[in-house]
Amino acid sequence: MTAELAGTAARPSTSVEFAALYAQAQRFYAHQMRILDAHDTELWARTFTEDAVLELPSLPEPVRARAGLAHYVRAGAARQRRAGHRLDHWVGMLDVRPQVDGSLRTRCSALVYATPGDGGPRVLYVCVMEDVLVRAHGTWRAAHRRVTRDDLA
Repeated sequence: MTAELAGTAARPSTSVEFAALYAQAQRFYAHQMRILDAHDTELWARTFTEDAVLELPSLPEPVRARAGLAHYVRAGAARQRRAGHRLDHWVGMLDVRPQVDGSLRTRCSALVYATPGDGGPRVLYVCVMEDVLVRAHGTWRAAHRRVTRDDLA
């Protein structure tokens, strides 16, 4: 993570400040998952820092940088279209831990579910997402994401 992205805000000193950070993190994930599900790959990639790292259990190596993230999601969207179903993400049970450097360490549960064109939704994956969020240009961005899946633990 570059120094310019680490931010200058210290850890919150009041419950009101913490509540505001928590709400910002919730909005970040709601926005990020909505644009991921809409297949807006470029906008989704911009919710990460330029040098972001994404670790996924299904890949042998981490995905690096915005261009790599956009490419990975674009390929996934094409697979979904060919399969004739829609994937959606739900994020909950969010834990937010403000750090001294102004970043946030977050951990949440994520469900990935598919809705085929001819039937009801079904859960594909139950995941845990652990992120480092940093402020960049006035907005939160993910600098590092590690995803684990319950079925691969």
